[in-house]
Parts: sequence; C-alpha cells; structure tokens
Amino acid sequence: MMIHDKAHTFHIPVMGIGYTIDSPLKVAHYGISSVISLVDDILMEKMRKFYCQQFKLPFTAITSRSKDHRARRITAYLDLISTVATSRFTALLNSVSKDGIQVKKYMDMLPASSDLKQGFYRMLSEGKHKKDVLEWVRKHLSMGDIDVNIMTKLDRETYHGHEQQPVEFNDAHAALRGFAKSKLRSSLVLSAGMNPKLYAYMEEFDDFYPRENGSLQKKITLKVSDYRSALIQGAYLAKKGLWVSEYRVESGLNCGGHAFATDGYLLGPILEEFKQKRSTLIQSTHDVLVQGLKAKKRYYPQAPMEVKISAQGGVGTAEEHQFMLEHYHLNSVGWGSPFLLVPEVVNVDPQTQQLLKSAREEDLLLSNTSPLGVLFNTLKGNTKDKEKAMRISKGKPGSPCPKKFASNNREFTSNSICTASRQYQRLKIAELEEKQLPPEEYREAYEQITSKSCICVGLGTSTLLINGLDTTKEGDGVSICPGPNLAYFSETISLQKMVDHIYGRTNVLKRKDRPNMFIKEIRLYVDYFKNQLKSTKPLQDRQMKYLEKFHKNLMEGIHYYKDLFSTVALKPAGIKADLLYDLQALEQELDNLFLVKV
Repeated sequence: MMIHDKAHTFHIPVMGIGYTIDSPLKVAHYGISSVISLVDDILMEKMRKFYCQQFKLPFTAITSRSKDHRARRITAYLDLISTVATSRFTALLNSVSKDGIQVKKYMDMLPASSDLKQGFYRMLSEGKHKKDVLEWVRKHLSMGDIDVNIMTKLDRETYHGHEQQPVEFNDAHAALRGFAKSKLRSSLVLSAGMNPKLYAYMEEFDDFYPRENGSLQKKITLKVSDYRSALIQGAYLAKKGLWVSEYRVESGLNCGGHAFATDGYLLGPILEEFKQKRSTLIQSTHDVLVQGLKAKKRYYPQAPMEVKISAQGGVGTAEEHQFMLEHYHLNSVGWGSPFLLVPEVVNVDPQTQQLLKSAREEDLLLSNTSPLGVLFNTLKGNTKDKEKAMRISKGKPGSPCPKKFASNNREFTSNSICTASRQYQRLKIAELEEKQLPPEEYREAYEQITSKSCICVGLGTSTLLINGLDTTKEGDGVSICPGPNLAYFSETISLQKMVDHIYGRTNVLKRKDRPNMFIKEIRLYVDYFKNQLKSTKPLQDRQMKYLEKFHKNLMEGIHYYKDLFSTVALKPAGIKADLLYDLQALEQELDNLFLVKV
C-alpha cells in the first residue's frame, strides 16, 4: 500500500545551506517538492537581488542596520521564490494552449502508476479540445511544496552593540518569524532535536493553527530519529495547539550533512514501528491537540488532521524506493545526495562537482569538522578543508568567522563564539600549551581543536560561485556534505534522467558493487561501533552499558532484516540470497568485535 497525494513519491531534502536554496524555482513547477535552508539570511539577500535582476523585478536592499533585518530578509526571499515559482507553474499550465511541451514534461516525469499521468494521456488520445485539456490541467496539476528548514541548534543570541537582544531575535527565532510572515503555504521542517523556546515561539503565529475548514496555512514537519521522539515531540507541540503534519525519519548514519547516530537503532525497524503504531500516534496526538486548542479557546478539528510519514537516507535504486513506499506505507521518500550531481536542481561549482563525480567510499568521510560538536559528513579534498590546512601550516589556525551562525561556545568569552573561529582556536591552543602534555597527547589535542571548519560559510559558497556573485566576504572555499550513497553515482545527469532513475525507467548507476541501502547502513553502524570500542579504553561501567545497549540494538536490527528478507518478495530477482549472506557476515563480525573487546 502506498499513501501519497502529491504528483511525485519523492522529495528533495535540504542540502547544506546553499545547495537547495533556490531549488524550488527549478523543480516546483514540475510538482517536485524541495526544502530551503533558512540559516543564511546574508546569502538569501544576495540571491534575492540576483533573481530580481534576472526577472526584472524591483529590489530594495534590506541592510544589516535595519530593524529585524534577518526575519525581513527571509520573508522577502521566500516571497520572491513563491512568486517566481508560481509564475513558472502558471506558464507551464498555459503551455497547453500552445505546444504543451512543458505540461508533457511534467507528465512524463511522473511515475507510470500515476492516475494523473494516465488521465492526461487518455484525454489526448480521445482528441479533447485544447480548451478542455487546459481546464483539466488547471484543476488537477499541483506545484511541488516549497518547504523550509530550521536546524533548531542554530539559535545564536544576537546583540545590538553590546546589549543582548530579546530571545525572539535569536537566529532560529528570527528565521521562524521570517517564514511565518511569508506568503508560502508550506511546511517548516524542524531538525536537530527539540528547542523548547523555539517551539513556544511558534504559538504566537496564527498560520500554524487549524482554520475552521481544517486547513493549515503553515505546517510543521519534524525530522526525527525514531518513533519515541516523534511521540514525545508531537505531544509536546500538540499541548500548545500545534499539529505535526509530517514525521520525516532519517537514517542516523546513511545520510548527508550532520549525522545523528542512534544507539544502534536501524532505519528498517524504526519505520516498522511507525507502520505498526501510526494510528496510535495520530489519535493520541489529536486528543492532546484538542485539549490544547480548547485551552486557547481556538477552533479544534473533530477528527485528526492529515499526518504523513516519510523517510530519507541512502536510497539509491528504483527497487529500494518502491520497497520503502510499499512495505512501510510511506507518503514520500527523500533523495538527497544523488541530486548533487544534477546541475539543473542544485548549486555545485565545477571544481566540487568533479570531486563528487570521482568520489569513492574512502573519499566520503564522517568527520569532526562541524563546530556544533556533531559528526559531519564531508568530502575529501573539498576546498574549504584545503583552506583550513593552509592556515594551520602557516601557524594561523581557525577561520575569520564572517557570519557567526554557528557561534555557540562561551568557554572563554561572555558572548558566544564559534569553535572553528580564529579567536576560539587561538585561546584554546594557548590553554593547551599551558598543560605541557607529552608530544603525542599534545598533537592529538591540537588536531581535535583545529579540525573544526567554518561550514556555515563553506556550505553556501558554491551558490555564490555558480551564479557569479561576489565572494569577497566569504572567500572561495567550499564545504560540501554528501552522504555515503554518493560513492555509487559518478556522472552529472539531467533532472529528467534522475527522475527516470528514481522510477525505474533507466539506471544511472555504473558500478555493480553498490550494497543494498539497509546493508550499507548496518555496515556504517558496525564501523561506528568499532570506533566506539577503540575510543573507550579501558571501559568504564557507564561506557560498557552503552556499548552493550548499542550491540543489542544492532543485533536486533540485523535479526529483523533476516526475518524480513526471508518472507517478503524482493527485486531484482536473486537479491534475497545475497542480502541474507551479507546479514550473516555482518552479524558474525559484530559478535566477534564485542567478544574481543569484552
């Protein structure tokens, strides 16, 4: 059973800061949903000016000196994206009156099973008049969603001079306000866990509350790691009268960007729990919502509103895509990293594009690069890391930190600074030198300090380079954060070809050795477990308990897949035996690792 009401059964998740910042302009008119990062209002302002010039629209700069400039820039940019995307969609619909090429492209990209696609071509075969066809497409075709993402951890305090501003001017709060005041009717995707202050701030905006017809102007999507997190956060927001319209489950390690490793819980078992308890999640959250809305004396729906379940992380073939939809009853599946090789959709400069095309497994690293203290996927040889290494070699580690979005450390200063900044690393190294550690310990500690990179700049620079915009403030160094799955994609391709690959009409994978997405995730977790064992010598009681829990959860996940793959039909033919063999080998390796350590 598949559950989806959109034209497509996939979506393009947020990637970095700038890679998908204008993707809706490129795909929304084809019914494809994508997500914009709201981290960098400076980049958004530059892109707004760029597009206003391109489309001959009026532009008035919102300077950093103007009141509430961050929120206002975000609102202005999102309104521009909405206006241009809607205009392109209208032009696509109206193309029926002429050659109809754009509408046919929209239809040809849809999956073969699409009722919309079948209905359109049936009308053409019946020789319907263009006027009737135009009326039909206006009634049935829809744009892709223009969703936005806020990483809740990026909620830096802001200052006016030396005076700290009220909490509503924190970065995430201002981004929320910018979205709330925009004319978009779409979802706010919240990632990186709970931020109670930010969640409370959402209560102040009417668009997040249900209207009397049961609709929502602004929806909430939670990116979650497991069912328990969804249940807790969904109920927490429901108490405030706020409904979560979608739970987006992401693999802990088989994904791009920041990697929030679970305690050995794997994607398949997590999705199985959502599948089994979906109705419980919806009904229990609805009951809490009703009480929350009654307390606010607001309209409340009699029946639960729509809730979608989607997933992303490591999907790479049409067979995997279809299995995820059908077996776990998902509304949509996210395809992220492979789209980094689709220039029509994302902003990747030529030098980084070449690195991506030639990347192998060993070039896609799980690193300590992020100043947020969270594991971060990165690409070996990216120009931001080369820039970082050059500074270290000159005895000047750390970045100038021109944007400060990741400033969250007060170890040495009263105001928050970034651990990737030159200021922080100079202070931290001075502290390290005072300890007079043995050379090997000193070297390890020094590398730990200087490993941090200025990703809040680097993840947006490619957008400036590809569009020929000024990088004087940012520099030309590029950070990029593809997931491990990118190792198996090796050529730049068109949007049409990528969509054809997703739906099984073609195959863009040249390598024959790509592991199944579930096997790959287990391999990543086994390797992660190895590293945890190496880094905990000798074992303390607390560490031992954590490792035992991790081992137990990972083993249970492997047993889940052994049962699953033994009983369900799988494509392509013959893959079942290979999967069961791989699972047995991984199970044995995991057991041997733990026995040796104990």
